[in-house]
Amino acid sequence: MRHIATKIKDQEILDFLFATVSNTYLHSVPYIFPRYNLHDFCVFTAKHLSLLNKSVQTDTNRKIQYMDKKIGIASDHAGYEMKELLTGYLASKGYEVFDFGCNSEESCDYADYAHPLAEAIENGEFERGIGICGSGEGMAITLNKHQKIRASLCWTPEIAHITRQHNDSNVLVLPARFIDNETAIAILDEWQTTEFERGGRHERRIAKIAVK
Repeated sequence: MRHIATKIKDQEILDFLFATVSNTYLHSVPYIFPRYNLHDFCVFTAKHLSLLNKSVQTDTNRKIQYMDKKIGIASDHAGYEMKELLTGYLASKGYEVFDFGCNSEESCDYADYAHPLAEAIENGEFERGIGICGSGEGMAITLNKHQKIRASLCWTPEIAHITRQHNDSNVLVLPARFIDNETAIAILDEWQTTEFERGGRHERRIAKIAVK
């Protein structure tokens, strides 16, 4: 860790990161966030990820336990920065994250990244995914063209909770231009930790979604 410390001038930022982020996560920074040097990344993280390893809690007593340890993620250029942020956040929680792009903020088409993510879920490579674009609409519309995908566009944790509990959503879609990073993390945590209410009316309704 000493060689990292020599590169960071702001001791307060350094102390924050060492207290909240795993060594593995810090050492993975150049690979996950290639466009940031380590100091810039640390400033960025300290500013936006105060939630990183507080073991984000929905109340003071219950620590969040994510259910699956594999997840896919995809974005267009408008969602790129948030995708990189959430990729690092999930990695810090021990996730294996499958990144389907995009790989920069250069203008691109959301469908080129949404379809491969959906296909991977349909093929059983992992159970859940995250799609991000400017409004979230393009990603959601594209993802939901796939029969086994139930993509939910969420802009509050409460909506994320309902889409899991009632709709068994398997892809979370985020509108990067309309929510901040802290809200995105809160939405992700709520979505990941809410279980589907099996049986009864919700399961019956979901069975009617797919086109026969």
